[in-house]
Parts: sequence; C-alpha cells; structure tokens
Amino acid sequence: MRTTVSLDDDVAAAVRRLRDEHRIGLSEAVNELIRAGLTVPRQRSRFAQRSFAMGARIDVANVADALETLEGPGHR
Repeated sequence: MRTTVSLDDDVAAAVRRLRDEHRIGLSEAVNELIRAGLTVPRQRSRFAQRSFAMGARIDVANVADALETLEGPGHR
C-alpha cells in the first residue's frame, strides 16, 4: 500500500536511526517500527473503585416508610 504520512521530528529521527543501523530503506524501517509498536503489550493501570460514606441507609422496601424518613411525618 502506498500512502503519504507526516512524521513528527522525533519519529523521523527514530526512522533515520533504524535505517542507518540496519542499512534498510525508509519503507522497511517505518514498517518495522510500526510492527514493533503494535506488538508491545499495553500495561493497564488497575481499576480502583472508591466508596464514600453517604450517611444513613434507607430501606425502600416500604415506600411509605421511606417517604416519611426522607420528607418527615407530614409528607402527604
């Protein structure tokens, strides 16, 4: 596949270094670097769920009792 890409300066320098070290062409160097980047396993940070005390829990099994707790005795 033929395509045109714009390389950042640091990426172009890495391609140049690889070409010089291995005496290979531009396409081969770019392909090699892309393959290397695609095969590196990504390390994911461990997910941590934080919890916070939210105060008293309300039993919502009985709606009338829950409303009385939340809104007071004269909720109707």
